[in-house]
Order: sequence, then structure tokens, then C-alpha cells
Amino acid sequence: MLSREDSRRLAQMERQLLRDDPEFCARMAGGLADAPRRRRPPISLILTAVVAWMAAATLGVLGWWIAAAVVAVCATTLVVTVVHRFTRRPASGRTSDGDPDI
Repeated sequence: MLSREDSRRLAQMERQLLRDDPEFCARMAGGLADAPRRRRPPISLILTAVVAWMAAATLGVLGWWIAAAVVAVCATTLVVTVVHRFTRRPASGRTSDGDPDI
């Protein structure tokens, strides 16, 4: 249990922190900051898909149709993964009424 003096000093420090860095306080409280961070596209997956499509085209030109089809399906799966990861909204872990998801 904190003494009255300690409680008063703690409340004073909380108010000062809230004035100095409200975004930090919002993150620590579990709320969303005013400006959400912008997510970067997964460059490694994009480059892998481009290389896989080039390999599929090369295999198709060489006449290896089955291998070209398999590689093309893999490249398409990578693109779908990139689109899914880049466009999905991050889960906040809370429902609209503020209760945690279960």
C-alpha cells in the first residue's frame, strides 16, 4: 500500500507523462494511437513471386509444362499471401464494446 505522499507523487508523474507523451500512454493502455503505423509491403515475398514466375515462364518455354504449372501455382499462392498480409487489418484484441475477445 502506498502512502499518501507516494500516491500523490505517482499521480503527478502520470499526469506529466500523459502531457509529455500521450501516444505512449495510449499504447500502454491498449488503445489505438491517433496515427496508426503504416505497414511496409513484404518485399521478400514479392521478389520470390517474381522469381518464381520467371522460372515458370522459362520452364514453359523449355517444354516442361508440368513443372511450369507447379511453379506458377506456387507463385500465385505467394501473391495471394502478399495481398492478404498487406490488406488485412491488424486485430486489436478487443470487441467494439471494449471487452477482450474470447
